Amino acid sequence: MKFHMLAFFLGFLCDCILGDPHFIPHPIRLIGKFITKTEKLLRYNQKTQNPMVSLRQGVILVIVVLASTITVTSLLLLTAYNLNPYVGMTVETLMTYQILAAKCLKVESMKVYQCLKENDFVQARTALSMIVGRDTQCLDETGIAKAAIETVAENTSDGVIAPMLYLAIGGPILGFFYKAVNTMDSMVGYQNDTYLYFGRAAAKLDDVVNFIPARISAYLMIASAFALQLFNNRFSGKRALCIYQRDRQKHTSPNSAQTESVCAGALGIRLAGDASYFGKVVSKSYIGDSTRDVEAKDIQRANQLMYLTAWLCESLCITVMLFL
Repeated sequence: MKFHMLAFFLGFLCDCILGDPHFIPHPIRLIGKFITKTEKLLRYNQKTQNPMVSLRQGVILVIVVLASTITVTSLLLLTAYNLNPYVGMTVETLMTYQILAAKCLKVESMKVYQCLKENDFVQARTALSMIVGRDTQCLDETGIAKAAIETVAENTSDGVIAPMLYLAIGGPILGFFYKAVNTMDSMVGYQNDTYLYFGRAAAKLDDVVNFIPARISAYLMIASAFALQLFNNRFSGKRALCIYQRDRQKHTSPNSAQTESVCAGALGIRLAGDASYFGKVVSKSYIGDSTRDVEAKDIQRANQLMYLTAWLCESLCITVMLFL
């Protein structure tokens, strides 16, 4: 347990300090490539989309990707720990570091902030397109800032708290299991002509594995908002709680609006609304109240909220580990 606890903390610390160096091959990218190749093999020579066939192929994709991910992770960890406990801890630390994405989320969203700060809207849209799935070409300054804030808010759960909770419970094996599900959802979980049936299994499984973590993330974020309001009057814990209770279900996904509503309430801004994806406008409900205009600096504030939420979760997980 002590090696797992140390790896859990050191991996989180590495993520906070180092982020995601692009020159190092990342296992999540490898999982993404494996998903693409598996999809091509499953759908090879398929000229028409038969719903039942596509559903079965989607289930096979999920099984193959998850089984492969768990097997490879388990073999690497077992081999490392059999060599030496400290070698095992080092490998587990590196895996933990690669599973978490707090620094990466901050760095990529702050690129958008810097471009907006310099009034370079063309570059801001380009930077934003790297972290969102929506169309960015038609967004104005407010739309760009809102999209970046929403991404930070939603990925506080998907990219930081949820994987952290799975790591705390089952180490990198459960951590990579979660990331594989999340990656499949981001790649094939679209409700369009190509993936409506094929991606359904991945999308539904992602909803399941995120259901509890999303709600834990929301309450930790509310606590963070209460703490941050002591230092910055732009934050409000009370408003975060009120908007969460009112707007947490205002999304087609059962999980996406959980942290988004907290962030909107904490900052006193209105998020969501209609957005364009692949050239089609998707109707969405607004989340939060427009007590003031959205500004670029709100991206920075959303990251402060995300980081404090991450540290709170890390502290709680380690405290629980100490008493088990």
